[in-house]
Amino acid sequence: MIQRCDVAIVGLGPAGASAAIAAAQGGARVIALDRRREAGFPVQCAEFVPAMMGMDAGPVTSAQVQPILAMESFVENAHDRHTPDFRGKMIDRGAFDRQLVEQAMAAGADCRFGMQVAVDRGDGALVAPDGARFVADVVIGADGPNSPLGAAIGCVNRELVETRQVTVPLLAPQDSTDIYLSTRIPGGYAWLFPKGDVANVGLGVGREWRELLKPELEALLAMLVEQGKIADKRLGHTGGAIPVGGPVGVAGRIGGVQVLLAGDAAGLANPVTGAGIPAACISGKMAGEAAARIVAGDRDALADYYDDIEDLFGASLRRAVARRRELLAQWRDGTAEAADLRRGWIAYPQYWTDTKQVAPMAQRENGNELLEA
Repeated sequence: MIQRCDVAIVGLGPAGASAAIAAAQGGARVIALDRRREAGFPVQCAEFVPAMMGMDAGPVTSAQVQPILAMESFVENAHDRHTPDFRGKMIDRGAFDRQLVEQAMAAGADCRFGMQVAVDRGDGALVAPDGARFVADVVIGADGPNSPLGAAIGCVNRELVETRQVTVPLLAPQDSTDIYLSTRIPGGYAWLFPKGDVANVGLGVGREWRELLKPELEALLAMLVEQGKIADKRLGHTGGAIPVGGPVGVAGRIGGVQVLLAGDAAGLANPVTGAGIPAACISGKMAGEAAARIVAGDRDALADYYDDIEDLFGASLRRAVARRRELLAQWRDGTAEAADLRRGWIAYPQYWTDTKQVAPMAQRENGNELLEA
């Protein structure tokens, strides 16, 4: 009932699969576990991948449905700004996840689905319902915004946005994303992301306002139908939580087991846009590489993982956290106006001007956690 490996990974989304590829390629014996029955389903994603270094090839390209060339921003439903050269790809998320898992298996990782596991907080083992125990030197938590592994090491996403999305027929081809900013959507925004002959239409709000999800989505859909952008037909629906508080930590220990976190589990989704796929893939790869190095006895691997996360994500996430919290305070006291919405969104120059300083992320003295100081 005990299965041993060098690296155990919980979650086989983009972060976990990327970690499995890197760890296996680094020579580690890898077992990766996911509670879902198959890779990529159910899809809980708007399926837009913004252009980012290292994210323009491989599964992203092969899973592409269409390119995105620009962004249109609407404030209180009025077109307010055109952002040219805002590039990215709309992907088939199911196909994307499956290809990453196939790459992990080809690299030698043992990937298993339908495996719901709990964390033994005594010795760090992963325990299946039938009593099977997975024991590893390093465990990687790629188990989403409500990560049990993160909770086990005290790294918890406490700020979340709740989302709801439907897929609808798109009545005319479109190569831009539509972003809707409104004081009626506190803690988030709404979107239309074109995907060939359909579109993903949805919105996210701060968890304290989640009762607004249904009525505001219905109002958005009705407006888009009236404008002739979409047909009045629902082809699918999804939803989920997005961490928006910034990094909560990337490492800790349970007994003698080193735990690393990646992707949403570490709070690496952008707190303003919610974009998480690039951060998941990149941080997952870095976590897998670090895990293989730790197993091989490299004493610098953990510190290098901290440094790499800070160097790549620190500055942008700090700005996004600061902008989000500024606007959140205005939503809560009822003073948010159109100018505040613009200042809080990436398409506007006001977003990029100086903001209240937020301290850099730093390791705690025990070397186990990466936090905002």
